Amino acid sequence: MPFVTFEGVEGSGKSSQMRFAAQRLRGLGRDVVETREPGGTAIGRTLREILMDADNSQLDPVTEWLLLEADRRQHVAEVLAPAIARGAFVLCDRYSDATEAYQQHGRGLDAEAVRAVDAIARDGIFPDLTLLYDLDARKGLARARARDEGRSGRFEAADLDFHERVREAYLAIARREPGRVKVIFSDAPRDEVSAATWRALSERFSL
Repeated sequence: MPFVTFEGVEGSGKSSQMRFAAQRLRGLGRDVVETREPGGTAIGRTLREILMDADNSQLDPVTEWLLLEADRRQHVAEVLAPAIARGAFVLCDRYSDATEAYQQHGRGLDAEAVRAVDAIARDGIFPDLTLLYDLDARKGLARARARDEGRSGRFEAADLDFHERVREAYLAIARREPGRVKVIFSDAPRDEVSAATWRALSERFSL
C-alpha cells in the first residue's frame, strides 16, 4: 500500500497538510498510519528531544546525522515495515529526503557516506510519493518562529544560509526525481494548498 512522505523547510506547513490528508483518507475508509521522523517510536521520541533542543547547540553534525539514522532504523523496523506489510496507507512527516537536504547539503556532510548509511537504515523502504511544500526559507523561518512563540528549536536557530541550502537541496531532489516528488507551492492560502495536496494524492493513487 502507499507510503507517502511530506517534506519541506521549517514553517512550510507540511505537518498540517499531512493531518488534512489523513483525515480525508480516513473519510474514504482507509487504514491510515500517521508518523514522523524523528520521533515516530518511543526510542525516537527520546532522540527527538536531543535533536530538537536548542540547548544542544554544540551537537556535532555527524552525531546529529547518526542520531537521525538511528531514529530512522528503529522507525522502519517498528512502524513503517509492519504498517506497509499489513496494507496501511502510511503518511510520514519527513524521511530520507530530509537527511539529504539538511545533513548532506545543509551541514555539508559527505554524500557517499550519507547515502550508504541511510540505505542501511531504510532497509529498502522508499516513498511511493513525496509531497514537497516549497516556501522561501526566510518566510518559513518567520512562520516557524511565530508558531513556536519565539522559542526557536535547534534547527530553527540555524542561520538563513543553512535553510536556503536546505531548500535548494529539496528542489534539486524534485528535479532529479520528478516521478516521485511533487512540488506544492505553500505560500498560498491553506485551502489552496490543501486542494493541491489532495489533487496530488488523488492523481497518484486514483482516490
